[in-house]
Amino acid sequence: MSIITKSEKETILLTTEADDTWSVYTFNSALQKKLAGFAEQYPELCRLKSKDKETGSVTYEMAKSRISIRLIPPYSEERRRAASEYAKAQRSGAGKGF
Repeated sequence: MSIITKSEKETILLTTEADDTWSVYTFNSALQKKLAGFAEQYPELCRLKSKDKETGSVTYEMAKSRISIRLIPPYSEERRRAASEYAKAQRSGAGKGF
């Protein structure tokens, strides 16, 4: 068995415009658990295609309608400052029995 480096442990989402499914190939154990749970709960939408016990990777096939990609813009400096002040206020209030 060869050792796979972290940089080689990829997660790949693959589809084409003609497909109605995504192929999800991953080494990520947290994502593997999420996909396994989803496949168990919704077998008509997600199924395990392959599992490589030697490398630890899995490939799932999933309905295209179940995956979305969300782009989150960075916080502005003003928003970051407000969040920091809010968190500090919550911490100082937490020790007072609130």
